[in-house]
This record gives sequence, C-alpha cells and structure tokens, in this order.
Amino acid sequence: MKVLVLGSGGREHAICRGLSLSPEVTRLYCSPGNPGIAQIAECVNLPAGDNAAVADFAEKNGIDLLAVGPELPLCQGVADAVRARGIAVFGPSQAGARLEGSKDFSKQFMVKYGIPTARYASFSDCESALKYVASEYAAGRGVVVKADGLAAGKGVIVAASQQEAENAVRSCFSGTFGAAGSIVVLEELLEGEEASILALTDGKTIVPLVSSQDHKRLLDHDRGPNTGGMGAYSPAPVVTEELMNTVKEQVLDRFLKGIQTEKLEYKGIIYAGIMVTKDGPKVLEFNVRFGDPETEAILPRLKSSLFDVLFKTANGKLSEAVMNWSTDPCVGVVMASEGYPGTLKKGFPITGIKDAEAAGCIVFHAGTASKDGKIVNSGGRVLVVSAEGSTISEAVEKAYSGVKKIHWEGVQFRTDIAWRAISRLK
Repeated sequence: MKVLVLGSGGREHAICRGLSLSPEVTRLYCSPGNPGIAQIAECVNLPAGDNAAVADFAEKNGIDLLAVGPELPLCQGVADAVRARGIAVFGPSQAGARLEGSKDFSKQFMVKYGIPTARYASFSDCESALKYVASEYAAGRGVVVKADGLAAGKGVIVAASQQEAENAVRSCFSGTFGAAGSIVVLEELLEGEEASILALTDGKTIVPLVSSQDHKRLLDHDRGPNTGGMGAYSPAPVVTEELMNTVKEQVLDRFLKGIQTEKLEYKGIIYAGIMVTKDGPKVLEFNVRFGDPETEAILPRLKSSLFDVLFKTANGKLSEAVMNWSTDPCVGVVMASEGYPGTLKKGFPITGIKDAEAAGCIVFHAGTASKDGKIVNSGGRVLVVSAEGSTISEAVEKAYSGVKKIHWEGVQFRTDIAWRAISRLK
C-alpha cells in the first residue's frame, strides 16, 4: 500500500514512523516533511494550500491513503479534493474541519448537542467584548480570550487579570491574528486538571485512544506564556476508567450524534481538550487532527499496525480495526528554540540526536532543516524526545537522559514534564 502524509512537524514524524513500521505499507511519501521524516519516507514538496496538486500527485502515484496531519489543509478542503478522485483520506471534510477552524461554530455545536463546555459569548466588535470582560470580572469570574479562527496555537489567552483579558481582546481586534481574530470568543475560566482525549471516528463508530496530557505553559511549574505544548505523557492518571466512561458518554457519543445529524463527513481523529472540574469533565476545545505533542507520546505505545486503523477509519470500517497498546507509559519532552513562542533565534547546528537515539529514545523532528550537511533548528518547537518506561518516573528519566545529550545554541525545555502524573501516583 502507498501512503501520502501531509505535514512537516513532530506529529507527522510520529505518524510516518508508525506507518513505516506497518507491514502493509510498501511506499511512504510525506509533503513537505522534514530531515527526520526524510530518513523513513520520501519527502516531496507539493505547493502549500494547492488541493488540486495534492489530488493530482495522489492519483498519479497510485496513493491508497492520504493521512492529513495539520488542521490548515483540512480547513482548506484537501480531504474533499482527494476523496473526489476516489482515494481514501484520513481526515474530515472541510465542513467537518470547521469544528477546529471556527471556535464560535465549535461552541455552538457543543451547546446544541449537550456536550459539557465552558459558558461563553462571541463578539464581532471590540467595545461589546470589553464590556463583557468587565462584567465577568465584576462578578468575580475569570476569562479566557480566544480568536475564532486558526492562529497556529497562539490564539488562546488565559488571562491572569482583567487588564490582561482586555489587552488580549484589543490585540485580537487590532489584527494580531489576522482574520482569525475578527470574531472573539470569551469563555468562562475553568479550574481543574487538563487531559487530552483523542478518538477515531468514521462517522458510524467512535473509538477513544489511550489518554494523554500535555503541558501548555512555556516554563516549569506551569508559568510563562501558553505555547503549542512543551511536552506530553500517556497515559494521564487523571483519566480514570470512570472518567473515560463519562467522557465517552457525554462527549464522544454526543459528538458522533452531532456529526451524523449535521451530515458532516468525518473520517479521522477528533481531539477533545478536557478540563476535569469539580462538576465533571468539560470540553475546552475540539481539534480535528492528532494533537501535537500528544501524538509523540501516544503513537509509540501503539504496537499494532497504524496503517490498518487509519485505512479502516478512512474507509468506514473502524469497527473492524484492532489496536494493541503497550501498558508502558511514554513521555515526550519538547526542545524549543530561544525566543519561543515569540521571536525565534534559529539556524544553529544541532548535536547529539544520534546519541539520544542510541540511549533508547525516539527523537521526533518538529522544526528542523538541513543546512550545509548539518541539521539546524528552523522553528519554535524543534524536537520532541520521547521514551517509554515500565513506570512514568522511568519514562521521564529516560526521556530527559536523551534531552541532555542534545544541544544547540539557545535551546530551552521544561524540566518537569509529567509532574502531575508523578505527584498523583505517589
């Protein structure tokens, strides 16, 4: 079987690794890929945002499955264009991708189908939004400010004060996030512990993967700005069997009913960011693709064929798929460039990757490039160093032993990934 993966990050490297280990896959392509992916797949450079070019390549090269990594191509309709050629696609239609592409649409969907979520209001003008912020703080409630559209993981501001919330609102409407900020969603600030629940669905069946938890804040002890994620681990002890059953019933099953009722073609992954509150689990957001960096902690635990489950999902046969998971926890630590998540310092040679791999770690490339025969940092999140262990503490120790072997000028990383899991299990 021939497979094409779209994307260039750590998530796509993890997907490509899983596919490369699947016995059914005879040829693996990735566009555009990265230096790490290039070691296991043939990287091709299809024009970004050109759905016809992707469909033409897939048709010409006899691709049996397209697996779409990032949200942007899905929101641009690449799944529809390729499916129209009779090719199986793992990823929702453009209409289904609105569940991530528009936070306002997503919140309306949750409310309509009884999916527990934070109270919210949406605004298209700054003055009304600022009045709402003031009224929330006057009532003693905090606010989360969200740009409606895609903002590369940076459009969510968990405000620490009324002033910060107001500044965030003004920032959205002033064009900081482009068209993504033309509508602003203001949410009640929920308290609790976060978890990531990813589930496969072919529109008829929905099957959760093993649980995970990521760390959004840049610095240790959950300080500093929000990022796309500084590390993740799987499983998340906060997700007990009882909690997973509740999420399945109140979130995943209702999500499935919603996409069926709305007639949204959805053959792919749904990511539910969950806040475990004193009143039960509530959905913070939906993403329509594998989470990053959660994928780098989840997929190494899959010991059966990744191709089999993606292909069966794409062909409406998810109920026939089998997933065998390792009981060993997996931890992934993000190594980022200096300046992330702001202005980056990049182009520095990276050393020690092979040493980390020799120590038993899996090193996923997220923001790397080749320059003069060397691997250099080219993005914000550069590498994800993942490791399995018989316990979460052992996995943490193993992952950080790999991290310590890797270096480039200005590298930064958190030193406390999985601290909640470790403290919970003591």
